[in-house]
Formats: sequence, C-alpha cells, structure tokens
Amino acid sequence: MRDSEEENSDFTQKIYEQIGANVKRLREERNITQLELSHAIGHKSVSVVSCAEICHKNYHFNIEHLSKIAYVLEVDICEFFKEIEL
Repeated sequence: MRDSEEENSDFTQKIYEQIGANVKRLREERNITQLELSHAIGHKSVSVVSCAEICHKNYHFNIEHLSKIAYVLEVDICEFFKEIEL
C-alpha cells in the first residue's frame, strides 16, 4: 500500500499530462483545431483545450470534457487513457 502524498501528486500529474497528450494526438489526427474542438464541446475560447492539452497552470480535462471530446472525435473514451503506466 502506498501512501506518500507527494508521490501520489506526481503520479496524478503524469496521468493528466498523458491524457492531454492523447487528446492532442487524436485531435490532430483528425485535423481538428483547438478552437474547433473547443466550440464543439461548448466553450467559446480555446483556453480550456489548449491549457489542458499541456497541463498549463495545472489545467486538466475532467470527465465531462473527456466524454464530450470522445463524442466529437468519434473515439472510445478509453483512448485518452492509453500509454498510462500504473
């Protein structure tokens, strides 16, 4: 059993970073801009998507974002969690 709060925080940050990278990769594979994706999931500006893709200012996608993005990109939501090592 692990209980180190610092290690858990680092682990969680790495998960957010990998999810962001996967969203970016899938978005780019479909030639969709950050602005187009932002509008498609109900945001008026690109800031949520652009910051969450790179975890800027500790922004990250939440489950609602991911479900909407999966729908727009026509992928299984599990695609965002690939390459994450537990």
